[in-house]
Amino acid sequence: MNELATDLKILELETLKNLKNSKAANTLRAYQADFRDFSIFCSKNGLSSMPTEPKILSIYLTHLASTSKFSTLKRRIASISVIHKMKGHYLDTKHPIIMENLHGIKRVRGTNQKAKKPILINNLKSIINKIDEIKQPEKKKFRDKALILVGFSGGFRRSELVNIDYEDLEFVSEGVKIFIKRSKTDQSGEGMIKAIPYFDNKLFCPVTKLEDWINFSEIKSGKVFEISDKSVALIIKKYASLSGLDPIKYGGHSLRSGFATSAAEFGAEERNIMAMTGHKTTQMVRRYIQEANLFKNNALNKIKI
Repeated sequence: MNELATDLKILELETLKNLKNSKAANTLRAYQADFRDFSIFCSKNGLSSMPTEPKILSIYLTHLASTSKFSTLKRRIASISVIHKMKGHYLDTKHPIIMENLHGIKRVRGTNQKAKKPILINNLKSIINKIDEIKQPEKKKFRDKALILVGFSGGFRRSELVNIDYEDLEFVSEGVKIFIKRSKTDQSGEGMIKAIPYFDNKLFCPVTKLEDWINFSEIKSGKVFEISDKSVALIIKKYASLSGLDPIKYGGHSLRSGFATSAAEFGAEERNIMAMTGHKTTQMVRRYIQEANLFKNNALNKIKI
């Protein structure tokens, strides 16, 4: 009997390990941070956070509703549910008290989110020119030009960009192939390759600027940029501001959305945009295409006054 109990305990530990390994490290940290906030709320109000119950989670959502985006509420539910599973507890996140509360919050506040504006071609050129103009160490200039141009041309997420290793790069006659080991939509870690060709205009060529950065910094292995994903957002905001743009409206995602929107403006097909960005569904890509075509396909173009 004791042997059976021991075997069961080993299986339980292995199961918990598998649950943890099913999530990328960054994702797991985000879940834990979300649950920590929930735990603090419960502790302050004399409520149980582990295991919790639908009523408590619903109260917590109401607490967040006045200061948080609707997407944040949904992410907190997912995070709290995952942590419960890892601890061996079941939480009914589809319980009516949660779903009806969410529905009410959605109706009162709406779900329209102020997404960061995309960095378009003219913005991109202004930013690269500004990097050359301002007084700062040459190392920063080389790094930031490569970071921004590669981030834009590859439609990279911030996390993908900062996790590029030297070993992930393959320079070929057409440009550079960058192997993405794991991304937000590739939790199994199969990876994907993004191919970035040389541009005719060397001043704004991501491949040329990446080569320049590698040669200047003498990188031979490890991380190419050696910064955090938060630093990417700060760098974008810095140069956006220096270029006369409102830094509040721009962030790390502006490179990715800028690529998709610009590609759509120039007539790139939906599937080709998705092949670069790694989007698994068409919903977001179609939003970028719609944004790109607001004036191009505008009915007012047919009216002559």
